[in-house]
Amino acid sequence: MPKVKTKSGAKKRFKLTGTGKIKRKHAFKSHILTKKETKQKRNLTHMTLVHKSDEKSIKEQLNI
Repeated sequence: MPKVKTKSGAKKRFKLTGTGKIKRKHAFKSHILTKKETKQKRNLTHMTLVHKSDEKSIKEQLNI
C-alpha cells in the first residue's frame, strides 16, 4: 500500500489543537481593507475553530 498524500492546501490553512479540534483563519482579511471598519479588521485577525459539520472533510484532507 503506498503512502497517502496530504492535500498541501489544507496543510497550509489548518492546524490541530491539543484536543483534536481544527483551527482556521478568518476570510476577508487579505485585501480591499480600506473600506472595512477597524473593528471588523481587528475581529478578523483572531483564529477560530472549524465548524463541526466541516471537520470530517478537513480531517480526510489532512489524513488524520
